[in-house]
Amino acid sequence: MERSVAFYSGGAKLAADLYRPDDLAANERRPGVVLCCGYTGVKNLYLDNMARRFAAGGLVALAFDYKGWGESEGPRLRLAPYGRVEDTQAALTFLSIQPNVAADCLGLYGISYGGSTAVFTAAIDSRVKAIVSVTGVGNGARWMRGVRYPWEYRELIERSRVDQRQQVSSGVSELAERSDVLKLDPRSVEISALARAGRPGASMLVPLEMVHETIGFNPEWVVDRISPRAALFMTSDRDDLVLPEESIALHARAGDPKKLVVLSGFGHYDVFTAPALDLVMAEAIPWFWRYL
Repeated sequence: MERSVAFYSGGAKLAADLYRPDDLAANERRPGVVLCCGYTGVKNLYLDNMARRFAAGGLVALAFDYKGWGESEGPRLRLAPYGRVEDTQAALTFLSIQPNVAADCLGLYGISYGGSTAVFTAAIDSRVKAIVSVTGVGNGARWMRGVRYPWEYRELIERSRVDQRQQVSSGVSELAERSDVLKLDPRSVEISALARAGRPGASMLVPLEMVHETIGFNPEWVVDRISPRAALFMTSDRDDLVLPEESIALHARAGDPKKLVVLSGFGHYDVFTAPALDLVMAEAIPWFWRYL
């Protein structure tokens, strides 16, 4: 059972979809999971299929578009990482007041940069009892530097600094090709283009401000604050877009209970679809049932 819903964050109306198990009784309450989409993602890009899997696994799931993305209100296409944390906290509140959700049994699930959002939100919001971060970023500068040649990274940072000065003076950030900011490996270029075809909300142009905002947002600073609540980190040894070192570093800094799963042979976007997604869900759904 799924339906379109909406809630508010920072005065902006956010579009969302609520997914409930088919066997949910009228007065029954189940654990709830908020899903966080990635760097330039929207709720109907991968997350809809994942939310259905959570519902099929007996959990109530909520997927939503961040402010300014997809069908949600707000300034368009901003990364605004701390604003995404605010949106995620609002999503937790909205999910907690649904009649079939146990308000004290809430989890977060994030893919790619959504894993970063999930980690940071859980660290500062004790309502989150368990998280699953799939290929999340722990340190923005390390991530951006790690997938580029040194001179490419220096050029990008200088370009970002110029844009940052322009932005505070004019209120406008330069629009750049998504591939300039998000350094895609050849396999990811192909898969990402196919996934985004026909989805106008999944923009291929993004503000250059995303660079300095990424560098200023580092979930590994606070990941240790999730404990004693549970954190599962998942990555793949062939992820050339968000290197496995990011999840490994987050796991190393997290407290117990925690778990690290490294899949074998899958690229970044491969992890979001079957057969790799089957392996992800085989870990994530039992994790939530165990700790929620």
